[in-house]
Amino acid sequence: MIFVFFKPLDTKKQEFVDIPLLDIDKFTLYEFDTNTLQTVMIGKRALRYSDRYTVTNIDFTDHSKDFISNMKADEGLYIGDVVDLKGNVVYYREDGMAFEAPTLLYNTKTAIATTDDDFIAYQDDSTMHGHTLIYNANITKMISANVLINYKLKEKK
Repeated sequence: MIFVFFKPLDTKKQEFVDIPLLDIDKFTLYEFDTNTLQTVMIGKRALRYSDRYTVTNIDFTDHSKDFISNMKADEGLYIGDVVDLKGNVVYYREDGMAFEAPTLLYNTKTAIATTDDDFIAYQDDSTMHGHTLIYNANITKMISANVLINYKLKEKK
């Protein structure tokens, strides 16, 4: 008789496909192998999912090669061996080579950085503007299209 006057609540079943496992503010993440520090990731906020990190104001440093590379961006997505950076990306390598682009895809295993956007690269007083970039940091080789290079010759003393 009670169900005549009161209707039971109709609850809807919800399926959550992608729930963060961890929500972190102002953090530093250190990644080690058995011997050395491999990577350092600093950010304003990160969401950790089962397969990835999404990071706001990412500052990612790769120590895993013979050189140190640092990348900063407004947003980053770190999945497996790939760091996908978006917004005001700055890449800097300890030998002084740097470039800026709106987006960058960096593979930590191969040390290859790529962008399909316009970019500016610089080292010392030399600059290069171009569209699309593939940079292999292991062999310091750049492949690009539509480039304009301003190369400063060093004076002999």
